[in-house]
Amino acid sequence: MQSALIWVVGIALIVLLFFVMAFFSIILYPFDRKRKVVHAQCFWWADAVTALNPYWKVTVNGLENIDRLKTYVVVSNHQSLADIVLMYKTKMQFKWVAKDSLFKIPVLGWNMRLARHIRLKREDFSSIKRVYREAGEWLRKGVSVVFFPEGTRSDEHEMGIFQNGAFKLAIREKVPVLPIVIEGTKNAIPKGSWRFTTRISCLIKVLSPIDTSGLLAHDFVRLRELARAQLSTGA
Repeated sequence: MQSALIWVVGIALIVLLFFVMAFFSIILYPFDRKRKVVHAQCFWWADAVTALNPYWKVTVNGLENIDRLKTYVVVSNHQSLADIVLMYKTKMQFKWVAKDSLFKIPVLGWNMRLARHIRLKREDFSSIKRVYREAGEWLRKGVSVVFFPEGTRSDEHEMGIFQNGAFKLAIREKVPVLPIVIEGTKNAIPKGSWRFTTRISCLIKVLSPIDTSGLLAHDFVRLRELARAQLSTGA
């Protein structure tokens, strides 16, 4: 019953978010081409969603590691749908690289289109090329890009194999990699389930950025493994 109530209110908040985002998209279109004001509406939405369940304890650490004047390739582990909500708690400006199916969900997908997040069709080479072209364009415009390099939510306690794209992109665009650890969300909304679990402590921890200056194209493996090690240990 509690999960159903949370979903009903959560969906209502997503619908409200759509109308707010649409409003700002229209009136600020000439002045907000990067959709920063539109994106910022997700901050109050995330705060509202996490406040829905009084049994959730959400802690955010390491915000001092974010230089708001810099652009990053953000990489994070991926445990559940709740990760998306928690990432907005950093109050960062970014574009998600998200799977194509999310853009097809009514209202949620409309919100993602309004914010101009980056759409990925898995196993489609032309889509993958387009993703990295768009991601590079956003980075050059001063907007960070978020990747879940595992590619999907992990079923195991240990992180899955990391894909290479985020790290190749960071080296190519000469921007730092910002690792963000997410803990506790695996049991908040378990993969394959739509039930919210109560009495969960969730942590989002922003680690120190990894400098990519001086790295060459073939150094992506070293960069990938360094980021994975830091996300695994949380340090």
